[in-house]
Amino acid sequence: MEFDLEYNSERPHLIIPEYGRHVQKLIDNCVAIEDAEARNKMAKAIVDVMGNLQPHLRDVPDFKHKLWDQLFIMSDFKLDAESPYPKPEREELAAKPERLAYPKYDSKYRFYGNNIQTMIDVALTWEEGEAREALYFTIANHMKKCYLNWNKDTVDDHIIYKHLLDLSKGKIDLEGKNEALSEVKELMRKRKPAGKVKILKKKQ
Repeated sequence: MEFDLEYNSERPHLIIPEYGRHVQKLIDNCVAIEDAEARNKMAKAIVDVMGNLQPHLRDVPDFKHKLWDQLFIMSDFKLDAESPYPKPEREELAAKPERLAYPKYDSKYRFYGNNIQTMIDVALTWEEGEAREALYFTIANHMKKCYLNWNKDTVDDHIIYKHLLDLSKGKIDLEGKNEALSEVKELMRKRKPAGKVKILKKKQ
């Protein structure tokens, strides 16, 4: 007795394996249908089957659009069917994304983080007045906290003022001001977790 065994290694490649080989065969048969009306009817039925096999896609915006795109992709873009959405192009899907520029951060004060320079640049655009002065000290306090997180030690306010003057290219000078930065213990104070709330029992 001989058995006609079919191995996966000998079968055609599955373009989207999540749907299984039966759905792939349905799509291949749909492509081969000559009658346009029957082909469109079967294509819609296949999309419904795909939706039932992937119920999590119902939470995805425009999940029907995604299913139709996958239908054309699994047909190797050979299916000629009327879709309620624009048919995806092979070249568009195969196109490589543009190369992202690697962020450059040349500051010697890396312990302040990458955003501190942006904060300083924005502060310099504010109109002169109390609000801008308060923002300068807010930035300085943030720098002091970052410095303490990195070095885990005390730091003199004059060092923070010097670094801020350097980062702002000499435009923000707090050295002569009569206002001190926050104390170390205040900046490094740990906040209690929001989930831990003490419940006081009423006395019986």
